[in-house]
Amino acid sequence: MIKPNTEAQRLKALKKYEILDTPADGAYDRLVKIAAKMFNMPIALITLVDENRIWFKAKHGLKDVNEVPREPGLCASAILSDEVYLVENALKDPRTLANPLVCSNFGLRFYAAAPLKTKNGHNIGNFCIIDKKPRFLNKGQTELLQELANIVVDEFELRLSAIIEHRKQLDYIKSLEERLNSQTKKAG
Repeated sequence: MIKPNTEAQRLKALKKYEILDTPADGAYDRLVKIAAKMFNMPIALITLVDENRIWFKAKHGLKDVNEVPREPGLCASAILSDEVYLVENALKDPRTLANPLVCSNFGLRFYAAAPLKTKNGHNIGNFCIIDKKPRFLNKGQTELLQELANIVVDEFELRLSAIIEHRKQLDYIKSLEERLNSQTKKAG
């Protein structure tokens, strides 16, 4: 279980990116599509673990679902790891035996998730690949999945930088308008 103060910091880091509930984005959608093809997996996701839910920033192979409850979600467990969280056969893994995605008609059998780790060390989500049959990843594939997750975080950082720069420009314009209005009042 995540310590409350650490969880509060993790959630603050997640909110800082202002990415939750944003519309679909082609770059992230392309990454999950590439991952599904590269690993020959039917499902690939970029997930963000919020306070009570796991939200899908991008998805391939899932329709009509944009989020799931945080508990007992696999992504909520995976963010506790600094390495790729790997479940090769969910029917034999004690961490997943009672998980509804494993026990239900969905039939999850394989799950691999690389953490989306911020530059400050907070795991805010995962880059996941999922299958309905047992699978295995070799070391090179595991490293590749982590690299995809790192690309996602790089994209989040670029997006955040653009947001900050845009706000600075708006603040500058606002200050110019205020000075102009002040000078207009003095002249009038």
